[in-house]
Amino acid sequence: MAAKRTPELLPLCHPIKIANTTVETSVVSSGVEVTVTVSANEKTGVEMEALTATTVALLNVWDVVKAYEKDARGQYPTTQIQAVRVVRKAK
Repeated sequence: MAAKRTPELLPLCHPIKIANTTVETSVVSSGVEVTVTVSANEKTGVEMEALTATTVALLNVWDVVKAYEKDARGQYPTTQIQAVRVVRKAK
């Protein structure tokens, strides 16, 4: 859903016809990795859709695990969302 909703969230991002989106999650020693692949038959790229879907997936992970990390002051001292990036773009 996040990939499809990207134009609603980002004002200068135009809607495109997404053909497929896959979201893969894996638990690694340093946390959780999320990989999103988006494809479309358009003349434009789908980087923003992939980045949006990745970030929303990570926010969902945060929401699920936050109860386990919250400290006595209600803070999250170590949880981070980091290194969200485009790994590969193909036409």
